[in-house]
Amino acid sequence: MKKFAVVVLLVVAVAVTVFAFGGFKGTEGENTSYLRMHIRADSNEAEAQAVKYKVRDRVVEFLTPVVAECESKEEAMQKIGASLGAVEEVAGEVLRANGFSYGARASLRQEKFPTRVYENVTLEAGVYDALILELGSGKGDNWWCVVYPPLCFASGNGNIVYKSKIAEIIRKFFGE
Repeated sequence: MKKFAVVVLLVVAVAVTVFAFGGFKGTEGENTSYLRMHIRADSNEAEAQAVKYKVRDRVVEFLTPVVAECESKEEAMQKIGASLGAVEEVAGEVLRANGFSYGARASLRQEKFPTRVYENVTLEAGVYDALILELGSGKGDNWWCVVYPPLCFASGNGNIVYKSKIAEIIRKFFGE
């Protein structure tokens, strides 16, 4: 009975929070709660686009433990900011291993982005804090995700999986 009560309280707390803040739909005034990540390919040539996804897999694998326990966007930005050189090195290793001579540049900055829809999450057009990783010239199409809150991460096979802190807490509570 105790576990049931805790689950009910968690569900109610989540529901109240989602409705109070209008869900996960990012509006112009809510952009400050998101940290986006964009990986920009060198060009739109097939090889440059393919290596972009290989870089994505390794960079996300590297960043996942860096931001996994962050309790705020500011903390995530601080930890990622301290890791920018390592992010560039990870990306550079993938590029060199795949025969590319250009490098990668990582930065945390604010940029204006168009409206993006990802599954059931809409991020409205506006200015967002973002980790930008430019491969070579950075003039090609990009891959994007939300680093904080951790709405998505890329798995090793290139598919996207969702992570939820609340689900993790519930699983730990029930010993799953």
